Amino acid sequence: MNVVGISGSLRAGSFNTGILHAINSNSDFDLVVADISQIPLYRRELDGKEKPAAAVELTRQIRAADGVILATPEYNYSFSGVIKNAIDWVSRFDDQPFAAKPVGIVSAAAGRLGGARAQYPLRQVMVYLDARVMNLPEVFVGGAREKFDEEGGLTDPESLAAVAAFAKAFSRWITSVK
Repeated sequence: MNVVGISGSLRAGSFNTGILHAINSNSDFDLVVADISQIPLYRRELDGKEKPAAAVELTRQIRAADGVILATPEYNYSFSGVIKNAIDWVSRFDDQPFAAKPVGIVSAAAGRLGGARAQYPLRQVMVYLDARVMNLPEVFVGGAREKFDEEGGLTDPESLAAVAAFAKAFSRWITSVK
């Protein structure tokens, strides 16, 4: 199985990118973290026959993947604009790439709730795009500054166990949706 991960944080040492790497290390699928850093802000005048190359590449990766995992920080009680922008671009392609695609959502944040307030509105967006979002288990890594090393690697044993359970469940989810 091939899975594409999309991190809603572009920061070097990102906690959310770190979760994606931890999932990859604890899974039986191959997870590639997509580079969304070059996707321009969505503007209608850029949305013609020739879409930006970075948006085309992300769309190609999503279409080719058996599943998608979205990892988002929490900004102001919601998900990041970076991940919203990437989703908005992908949603503009014909034959909607997220439709019927198995999707998982995880988050890490400095606060106690670990990005829970970011996950719920992100789920609403994915429902609109007809994605098949896995409901359980949920992964919220709260107090993230203490649970990742300086390079962004997840080190907290309890969080690593949650990530491993998520990876196992996501494999089953992909199989059940397909």
